Amino acid sequence: MTAEPLRTGDGTALRVETQPSLPGLGGLYARGAAASGRIAAGRALPGLPVIGAGRSPSDTDHDGGPLTLPDVAYRVAGVSTAGLGRHLHEYQRLLHEPVSDVLPAGYLHVLAFPLATAVMVRGDFPLPLLGMVHLHNAVELRGPVRLGDALEVRAWAENLRPHRRGVQVDLVAEIRRDGGDPAERPVWRGVSTYLAKGFSLPDAPAADDEPRAEWHLPLPTGRWALGPGTGRAYGAVSGDRNPIHLSALSAKAFGFPRAIAHGMYTAARALADVGHQRGDAYRWTVEFAKPVLLPGTVDLAVTQEEDGFEYVGWNGRRRQKHFSGTVTPL
Repeated sequence: MTAEPLRTGDGTALRVETQPSLPGLGGLYARGAAASGRIAAGRALPGLPVIGAGRSPSDTDHDGGPLTLPDVAYRVAGVSTAGLGRHLHEYQRLLHEPVSDVLPAGYLHVLAFPLATAVMVRGDFPLPLLGMVHLHNAVELRGPVRLGDALEVRAWAENLRPHRRGVQVDLVAEIRRDGGDPAERPVWRGVSTYLAKGFSLPDAPAADDEPRAEWHLPLPTGRWALGPGTGRAYGAVSGDRNPIHLSALSAKAFGFPRAIAHGMYTAARALADVGHQRGDAYRWTVEFAKPVLLPGTVDLAVTQEEDGFEYVGWNGRRRQKHFSGTVTPL
C-alpha cells in the first residue's frame, strides 16, 4: 500500500510504504546484528554514545556501487495512545517529568524510534546498524500531544555526507495527528544524526576537522546520582536494550569499562530539568560528547538565555563534558 509522496530536505522523492504497526526494537536489533555479522567481535569503540560495534570499512553498498540511501519512507497510521497511560507514567517518573496526560518530546522520540530503526535494518540501507555513533539530535514540538490522540508516524534516512571519521546520516521521524491534513507541519519532528566510522563517499571532499569550542566549567544547577541500573530502567521503558547500557559485563565486550547511560536518557532528563518554562511548543537540541559511565554522577547547568535555555552536563571530578544542548520556546 502506498501513501502520498514525500521528499527529503534536498528534494529527493521518497516512496512511502505503509506498515501495519510500529515494530518492536528487539526483533530489529536481531536483524541489525545479523546484517553486521562480519563485525570483529569485541571491537573497541570511541567515547561517544553508540549502538554496538562497527563493521569493516567500505565505500560501496551491498551491490558494489556508491553508498546510497533507500528512497523509502515508512509510515504507520492509526497509532493509538489511549492505552499508553501506565507506560507514559513510568517514563515520566524515570525522567523526572511531571505526571500528566501530556506526552513529552522525549517520549515521542521513544514512540517513533523503532520505525526509524526499521529503516536502518533494510537490506538496501548501506551502513551497519551496529556501529552507529549517535552524534546529536534536533527535535521540534509544535504543540501538546495527549493520551488518547491518534497519531501517524513516518521515518526515513537522508543527508548522507562526509565526516572526518567516516560518514554521517540523518534519520528523520515525524509524528502527525492521524487523519489531519498531510500538507500541515508535523506536531513533532526529530532528526537523529549518526556516524558510521571508517566509511567514505567516493569523490566527496574531505570533511574538515570540527573546531573545538572553548568550554568554561559553569556553576551547576543540579546533580544526578545515576545508579548501575539506570540503563536497564531506561531500556525497559524505551525498548532499547543495547548491551552497552545493561551491565558492566556486557558493556566490556564492546570496549567500555562499565555500562553507559543512554544518550537520549541524559538528553530527556535535561529537558525535564528545564521545566515548565519551555512551554508546550519548543525546539530541543542535544550534542553528545563523552558517555556517562554507570554508576556515575553528572553535574548539570541549565541557564536561561535571551531566546530560551542552554544546558550542559559534565563529570565534575574529571571536568569532562558529557552532553550539551538548547531548549527554545516557539
